[in-house]
Amino acid sequence: MTAESLPAELRRAIVQIARTPRLLVACDYDGTLAPIVTNPDEARPRPESVGALRSLAGLHETTAAVISGRALRDLATLSRLPHEVHLVGSHGSEFDIGFVHALDAKARELHRKLEAELERLTQGTPGVQLEVKPASIAVHVRRAEREAAVRVLDEVHSGPCKWEGVTTTDGKEVVELAVVQTDKGRALDTLRHQVGATAAIFLGDDVTDEKAFARLSGPDLGVKVGDGETLASYNVHGTEDVATVLAFVLEERRNWLYGEQATPIERMSMLANERSVALLTPDARLTWLCHPGPDAPAVFADLLGGTGAGHFSIKPGADAAQRNGLPLGQRYLPNTMTVETRWSRLLVTDYLEPDGPSHRTDLVRVISGSAPATLTFAPRPEFGAVPVSLVPAAEGLRVVGTSEPIVLRAPGVQWEITNDGLHDTATAVVLPTPESPVVLELRCGTTELGAHELSEVERRERAGKYWSDWATALKLPGVEPELVARSALTLRGLCNADTGGVLAAATSSLPEEIGGVRNWDYRYCWVRDASMTVRELVGLGSLTEADGYLEWLHGVLATLAGPERLHPLYTLAGTTLGAEAVIDTLPGYAGSRPVRVGNLANHQVQLDVFGPVVELVCALAGSRGELRDHDWQMVRAMAEAVTRRWSEADHGIWEERHVPRHRVYSRVMCWVTIDRAIKLGEVYEREIPVGWHELREEIANDVLTNGWNDEVQAFTTAYDGTDLDAASLFVGLSGLLDPSDERFQSTVTAIEAELRSGSTVYRYRRDDGLPGGEGGFHLCAAWLIEAYLLTGRRTEAEELFEQMVDAAGPTGLLPEQYDPIAERSLGNHPQAYSHIGLIRCAKLLAAQ
Repeated sequence: MTAESLPAELRRAIVQIARTPRLLVACDYDGTLAPIVTNPDEARPRPESVGALRSLAGLHETTAAVISGRALRDLATLSRLPHEVHLVGSHGSEFDIGFVHALDAKARELHRKLEAELERLTQGTPGVQLEVKPASIAVHVRRAEREAAVRVLDEVHSGPCKWEGVTTTDGKEVVELAVVQTDKGRALDTLRHQVGATAAIFLGDDVTDEKAFARLSGPDLGVKVGDGETLASYNVHGTEDVATVLAFVLEERRNWLYGEQATPIERMSMLANERSVALLTPDARLTWLCHPGPDAPAVFADLLGGTGAGHFSIKPGADAAQRNGLPLGQRYLPNTMTVETRWSRLLVTDYLEPDGPSHRTDLVRVISGSAPATLTFAPRPEFGAVPVSLVPAAEGLRVVGTSEPIVLRAPGVQWEITNDGLHDTATAVVLPTPESPVVLELRCGTTELGAHELSEVERRERAGKYWSDWATALKLPGVEPELVARSALTLRGLCNADTGGVLAAATSSLPEEIGGVRNWDYRYCWVRDASMTVRELVGLGSLTEADGYLEWLHGVLATLAGPERLHPLYTLAGTTLGAEAVIDTLPGYAGSRPVRVGNLANHQVQLDVFGPVVELVCALAGSRGELRDHDWQMVRAMAEAVTRRWSEADHGIWEERHVPRHRVYSRVMCWVTIDRAIKLGEVYEREIPVGWHELREEIANDVLTNGWNDEVQAFTTAYDGTDLDAASLFVGLSGLLDPSDERFQSTVTAIEAELRSGSTVYRYRRDDGLPGGEGGFHLCAAWLIEAYLLTGRRTEAEELFEQMVDAAGPTGLLPEQYDPIAERSLGNHPQAYSHIGLIRCAKLLAAQ
């Protein structure tokens, strides 16, 4: 049997419950897992059901159990279920083989009297069988003649069933008398509590199973096997259907937990308008969009939770040959953030409208060509936590049930709306023509469904011009100019024109290891990362982003007593972050949990952050030819903060959740802060405070004395160990140590030997207090490329740069990391650090 043979309502309920964070799947044995047979000792479970239960028990955050009236020992012998499946016998009175020892003396005495009395009542009655269990005794009358069976049951009910301390459970042709308070409902509750289940499925056929059905509530699901009155919400015919139900639960649960087929990270393209960002898969599925800003909750989180977490898909429709075909390609229109996805006879064009009101997120999707297309619109606001209704209107759909208004303008489209028990989903088939493309407009932040004042063609041209006018004015290097331009556009797309803040990446919780726990939220503005981002754009000739960011930073500093109070990161609006939290209703990209929002690094001490800020001020002043007074005052304040705190231990650039250490990189960045501040003062004739020159010398001597380790012949991560760190290359990259110095050259060789693996470079190899591993960092590869160039190793630099370029996706985007063994990208996407590194390396290679 296939899942299609199950009632449609039951299938929808299974799809819904399969997405619960921690699932308990429990069922009865006789009549559910195993067909009813004349001889109970021959009741064997269906192999398909056993296989499904075993597989369910092996899934993450999933518990499988059998709750039976049989004695636990008999249940284990008959079922032969693996140990991963919890077995509960005697209607819940036996949770383990040694349970009998938990009975007190009074219960054991009552059990002996009960056994004696039942033997007396049933003696001499053919077909009646007593089943003595550790905490109960069952009287089976299935094989007895009808009159004899009725007589025995009446005598049992009128006699020992009424004894004090005896609990009675009636079943089909059986009555069970227990000396402890127990039933299948209590057993289900006990299991639920033990495993912390957020929802439970229970399947059963007997009247004793009604006690379990009675305990189901909320998202739980009850399935009655066979006919008859029941408290369960759904019915199936027999044990064959049970096997089908369990198999379908397994399929849906596995898909939800691990993703049906997670799109390779680097193959996704980003849409942006300097206010919002969105991600598209190579087949034009909107997989990630947050509103009212990129650091807000997701409206579409397919990226981290599969299609059930929200998506907006467009794909070839009625023609079966096309429907199953992959796209021919996806590309950005040159020098824009407009994305085209192509099939034969079908083209989808996507862009986020720029220059709209700050509270709006407007995505335009244009379907052109001559082939039918199937649309699926499934918004799931608040990461899917808010039930959604879709209400048809004259010009499209309204999303009802959200705090933020959302509409989809789709004139002329006829939608079919279905509900999965929590959310509505709208589907439609459209047929564009070369003369009349289908235009869909997702509008977040408004209820307005009317036509725009401009035609779609005019708006697309305006959106393209918004980016192309900027991109064509950049000063691009002769090495990989198109890829550098795409990196620059990506960095600008991560900037927020309203606030000046800069995203570290567009996403949250894309894993550093598939299936691992190193999944972080990068949708915030790190002081360090943002400074490095806009400085790279300054180097390409664009100052606007740097001006906006420094205005943002001045605003943040105005709320603090001094720069030493600066947090490592803030929201795009410049406010402090809330607590880091886990969204356990999302299974994560390719089953990589947890999905996090917020970031604990917000509370760390990171003394390196001042260096990149002062370097940014240097770059901006050099490009403009002047140093603004308020920027100089900020530089002075940061230098004074370094004066007071440079000798402290900190958590460093990598935000390790260990105790702070005296890190070489952080100390070098403190030196950079003072060194660049002195140079600014000298070039722009500003007063240099007394002691800065001496402090610069003192910090440099401290690094050169304590950072160097004779044992490993390299500058190490920190003063207290021999472990290496790619960031320690900044001893030479920063100018603190002449690159021709043997100590720097030895450090480059040591880091190459220990941290480089093929086409990538790892941050470090040490235990950082977190389980699992990670990939190599593109930024670290860029640092090594620069170090190669500084030490005269141009061939190695070119080779590693080519490998870095090859790791970019089809549309030129780079996530944070790369796994050279599995040959796949990892981490949040697209990542500012990675594109910063690519731009810098291309410029350095072109300059030499």
